[in-house]
Amino acid sequence: MEKLQLESLLRPYGQEHLLTFWNELSEDQQLNFEKDLRSIDFSCISDLKKCTDELAKESDTDELIECLPEDICVKKSAASLELQQKWWDDGLKQISEGLSAVLLLAGGQGTRLGVSYPKGMYNVGLPSGKTLYQIQAERILKLQQLAEVKYSKPSFIRWYIMTSEATLSATCEYFALHNYFGLKPENIVIFEQNLVPCLTFDGKIILASKDHIAKSPDGNGGLYGALLKNNIIDDFEKHNVKNVQVYCVDNILVKVADPSFTGFCIERGLECCNKVIEKTDPKEAVGVVCKLKGKYQVVEYSEISKETAEKRSSDGRLLYKHSNICLHYFTVEFLKKVISEHLNELPYHIAKKKIPFVDLSSGVYVEPKSPNGIKLEKFVFDVFPFSSNFAVFEVERSEEFSPLKNGPSESVCSPSSCKNDVSDLHLKYLLNAGAILKQENGKTDFLCEVSPLVSYGGEGLSDYNGKVISKAAIVYIDENHRSPVHKKSKN
Repeated sequence: MEKLQLESLLRPYGQEHLLTFWNELSEDQQLNFEKDLRSIDFSCISDLKKCTDELAKESDTDELIECLPEDICVKKSAASLELQQKWWDDGLKQISEGLSAVLLLAGGQGTRLGVSYPKGMYNVGLPSGKTLYQIQAERILKLQQLAEVKYSKPSFIRWYIMTSEATLSATCEYFALHNYFGLKPENIVIFEQNLVPCLTFDGKIILASKDHIAKSPDGNGGLYGALLKNNIIDDFEKHNVKNVQVYCVDNILVKVADPSFTGFCIERGLECCNKVIEKTDPKEAVGVVCKLKGKYQVVEYSEISKETAEKRSSDGRLLYKHSNICLHYFTVEFLKKVISEHLNELPYHIAKKKIPFVDLSSGVYVEPKSPNGIKLEKFVFDVFPFSSNFAVFEVERSEEFSPLKNGPSESVCSPSSCKNDVSDLHLKYLLNAGAILKQENGKTDFLCEVSPLVSYGGEGLSDYNGKVISKAAIVYIDENHRSPVHKKSKN
């Protein structure tokens, strides 16, 4: 009887093949599989199948793309020091009043790094040995301290962490094991994003095993559905959160809860803003913010032609230069509008993947050697077209963006490049504070690290004015050692 009912459920969508092995399943397996099948919104399957049509379509992006209006593009370094200080102070004020939160996108595993645990638990090899999660937690701690000192009141930043099914348990255990890195656990909310079925190229849902559907996380744009499903909007309102900065786990230089970013957005009265860096290499694999069909959007590097990517303005810079680095500001009111009015308008994007499956004719489990299907993802930036008050805030790449994408054997977007980018930035902090760099002859493995608990962004380092830093040493400054800690460098 159950099989007949399920066939009636699946037939309108052409997915009856999912019951191929029904009669081979135990009663418990049938119950669990039925529950899984009924949890799927098959009414949207036809829309998911439409995504497969994109595989054969030619993109007309080149004909539709437009540059951003100059009046919505602001470069932080071009603003006066007084205005930059005002942005910082206004953002810090929001933190002191509990109005600002941060939301971390942490669904990624470290597979490409050669590890099986969440990417946030990865240690790139800094002198401190700190992981991405710890570095980000300590930046939040430092901002809380700075806000408390400036405004003379206890200050807290709520930290929302969206994981995937693959990273949820390990992330929760890791934070608990490390006592939440000094943060109050009641101010950390960890929740899980949704899963969507994987499809064949002709739109059939793939069976991962005889009693399980192949599913994958619905991308960082699954955030909005997850906010609804996990009652996060209610949590925002319960704790009087008014604005949220969203960021991705793999950027080791991320300025978590950046007060300057918040202050800029508040000054402009923005409901949605994208922090960007300048794209200088047309071949760099990053999306760019632009206008498409009259709406603000991010166009992926693969969606525009080589000729369009290489276009330059009269000053010699790339015409489409505002690189998206997954650092966004949203008001809670805007997020509520997206969820209540536009949730079903967010498009799925396709990615050809090798998806393990059970062969329907033989029942044999197969691990394909080439892409055999598609995973469907939504992108967090696909809400930009719904904003009536949008801007981009340009910051310096060397200060705020160093992604961890590749394994140790690679030279870019890798543990070594992240480690070196941190070292370069933190050395710059010390030199700006008046430290003196002593050059040494010969090759060294010089590294410099300043704990986030000592300095969030270069402030608070006046004690190092006139102090000598040797390039023959590894320099690590933490909250327990307010002077450089030198470790002999390998030659």
